[in-house]
Amino acid sequence: MVKIDLKDRKILYELDNDSRQPFSKIGKKVGLHKNVVAYRARRLKKMRIVRYFYTVIDSFKLGYNCFRIYIVLRNTTPQIKTEIIDYFVKNKHTWWVGTFEGGYDVAVVMWVKELKDFHDFWEKTLKKYRHYFLNQTFCNYVKLHHFRHSFITNNFKKSDREKTIITGGTEKVETDDLDFKILKLLAKDARIQTIEIAKKLKSTVDTVNSRIKRLTRLNVIQGFRVSIDYSKLGFQFYKVNINLNTYIDRRRVINYIKYKPQLVMVDKSIGYYDLELDLWVKNLNHFHEIMDDLSTKFPESIENYSYVHDPTLHKMLYLPED
Repeated sequence: MVKIDLKDRKILYELDNDSRQPFSKIGKKVGLHKNVVAYRARRLKKMRIVRYFYTVIDSFKLGYNCFRIYIVLRNTTPQIKTEIIDYFVKNKHTWWVGTFEGGYDVAVVMWVKELKDFHDFWEKTLKKYRHYFLNQTFCNYVKLHHFRHSFITNNFKKSDREKTIITGGTEKVETDDLDFKILKLLAKDARIQTIEIAKKLKSTVDTVNSRIKRLTRLNVIQGFRVSIDYSKLGFQFYKVNINLNTYIDRRRVINYIKYKPQLVMVDKSIGYYDLELDLWVKNLNHFHEIMDDLSTKFPESIENYSYVHDPTLHKMLYLPED
């Protein structure tokens, strides 16, 4: 575990809140000169606590549908497992690829415009790797609720539960080629300077700024965030999948647990569990404390739950690369 001070934690919190904001603005919030903030940010990146900066994009609004695949592997060697992971990472339609400990080994999330695109991809996948798949689970991803990572500062605010929402079934936003190219650059680096975007795309700073503001106003751009390796700070990730006795209680459960600072995301899908929660906790005991509290609060609502933990992230990009 790497030890950092409260100022570093506050910088990480502010970067996760808006990683595109200038260091001078962060400095005013945390009580440091902008040069000191810049130095600390570079040091956090050198320590690999900060991995990269990314943009949260609602690709549903660009006309895409989202599918998730959970795979339990069999008959694999480390080399075969690496080959399978690389295969998913290199696909231009995957936006999240990770491996877990627990009920499944590999999780893949994809953006596709047509169901046929997904069918063709999976048929090709099975021809290559079916022998190594013990079990495959599919679901249609329809909503993500992101919450600020206030657990990192131990200074919980109710306003941190204001959420970024990526949701399916919404009206498509009209975009053109320039919009998509801007999003593609921001998806990979949320802190890329506007002047650099304009230069790469042979446009003007005013035009790029105007496009970014419009895409933000229309909620295509949901936020600018930072990828943090919380495991280096002593936290463990748990994804819990819950079946409910009464689905109508789902909203009540969410409204209760969302005020736990350890909750960072609520997922909703068709064809999987009734409720999916993403948590960063201190350890397994801490996780069980949260779940015991939830089960005690809603004894008639929660039928059962399972979980996976300790993910290794191999890819995260909120925009298809096609």
